[in-house]
Amino acid sequence: MQHAEVGTQKYRYWDAENRNLNLPGMLEDLNAAPEGSIIMLHAAAHNPTGVDPTKEQWDQILEVCKAKKHLCWFDSAYQGFATGDLEKDAYAMRKFADAGLPLFVSQSFAKNFGLYGERVGTFSVTCADADAVKAVMGNLDIIIRNLYSNPPKHGANIVKTVLSDPALYQEWRDELMAMSVRIQDMRKAMYDELTRLGTPGSWTHITSQIGMFSFTGLTVEQSKAMVDKHHIYMLSNGRISMAGVTTGNVKYIAQAIDDVVHNVQ
Repeated sequence: MQHAEVGTQKYRYWDAENRNLNLPGMLEDLNAAPEGSIIMLHAAAHNPTGVDPTKEQWDQILEVCKAKKHLCWFDSAYQGFATGDLEKDAYAMRKFADAGLPLFVSQSFAKNFGLYGERVGTFSVTCADADAVKAVMGNLDIIIRNLYSNPPKHGANIVKTVLSDPALYQEWRDELMAMSVRIQDMRKAMYDELTRLGTPGSWTHITSQIGMFSFTGLTVEQSKAMVDKHHIYMLSNGRISMAGVTTGNVKYIAQAIDDVVHNVQ
């Protein structure tokens, strides 16, 4: 946005104290934004916090955006990673679309198809009528021509092949569910180990958060110690990738967290 010289503001989302969604702050900020603002929302498996709004909370967010005539732009990078179910993870986008709100949707298949190197995805725009479709397509054609003209086809053809074949499509869905369940199992295993160790603080957020990532609540200094002392490579804001947690390393990770919580302020 800065490169395009488009002004941006942040809205509140993360409640650091309770390690959950700051819904009152988010709604207040969305309501205070100028009418017709473009609002970037994460469809499911929120990165980096691992905290998604519930269906009831999404409904409240929808009402504010509708009243303020905001244009909502959904970043859908992890569909299927939050719950393992594509339909459940699409709830917010479909709810907003059914309500008649104008939408942008950036859909990535890099993660849920394992096609990182191909960077496959789609950009969708909902339009109220045929004239709007022509206007949007005319502008998109110009943007696309200047940016990349023709996208690479290999990854897109893989996705098309899988989505077009009922057997492959079901196999893909089954694998998404298995991967999502494995991550959920690792969340429980880490919580159980931290509880067994008696690590100070509440760690229920490990299991209540969803998707690939978890905001552990570790401080910058503690996160740095995780890297420097224990060689567990994570971001300084305390975010870890739950996809990297396995049955073979979960106890070591929990022990490292326990150590830094006890010994690093």
